Amino acid sequence: MAAIAVVTGASRGAGKGIAIALGEAGMTVYVTGRSTASTDSPYGGTVSETAECVTKAGGKGIAVAVDHADDEAVAALFARVKDEHGRLDVLVNNAAKLVAVTMPGGFWEKPLETVDLVTVGLRSHYVAAWHAAPLMIANGRGLIVNTGHYGAVAYWHGPAYGAQKAGADKMAADMAKELREHNVAAVSIWMGGLDTERARAYLATLPEASRPKAKRESPQFTGRVIAALYASPNVMDYSGRALIGAELGAFLGLTDIDGAHPLSYRYALGGPPEPHRTLLG
Repeated sequence: MAAIAVVTGASRGAGKGIAIALGEAGMTVYVTGRSTASTDSPYGGTVSETAECVTKAGGKGIAVAVDHADDEAVAALFARVKDEHGRLDVLVNNAAKLVAVTMPGGFWEKPLETVDLVTVGLRSHYVAAWHAAPLMIANGRGLIVNTGHYGAVAYWHGPAYGAQKAGADKMAADMAKELREHNVAAVSIWMGGLDTERARAYLATLPEASRPKAKRESPQFTGRVIAALYASPNVMDYSGRALIGAELGAFLGLTDIDGAHPLSYRYALGGPPEPHRTLLG
């Protein structure tokens, strides 16, 4: 039986790559996001385009236009999943409202809207998980993933970004504590420097000599890690933890779409702290 997944914020970027990789694993993937026309974002991409890519990859993509700041729209999404499938196996919380993250200057010099990342990016993770958990508990198994980053422990894009990433890690840990008895896992998976539409556009604005030379990780790689983790009989051993995707992928024997092994930046930017023992039992 094909697994049922929801990937939020999947019109483009990390969410799109993750959704496609879950499609490669044969999953039915509900693709959510606000973009329904390619002109909705300067970086292009729509939920329908991603859903089509999921289907072409071998799964079944279902596009659902959702503003994750709208609680009623989110509730309708999960009601639809329940009505159409009666269960949910995987939730990937990736929706995020990124405003002025690469703008130079202090946080007080950037638009106040920058802090909306705490609304769509942290609160929205909670709301989606709140709706997803009962479907997973009834199913007797499930996996909730928050997409994370080294910004949880290192300075990266300012305080709003760091607070969102650190908060998503702690949220996954505490949800895992309450979900463990129901055989539902919750983790945060840290991604490296991604080769996304937004990243390519930003790098193109930099002088060539200033552009990072390190190879960038494809968004699909994180999706491969999530699919393998869900399929693992040991998935509950990881529940409650923040995990570096490159390290987990290497342990699971995974490669990126070009056959390369993404790099961990633990020793350059820091790594997830070991979870407190009270979170694991």
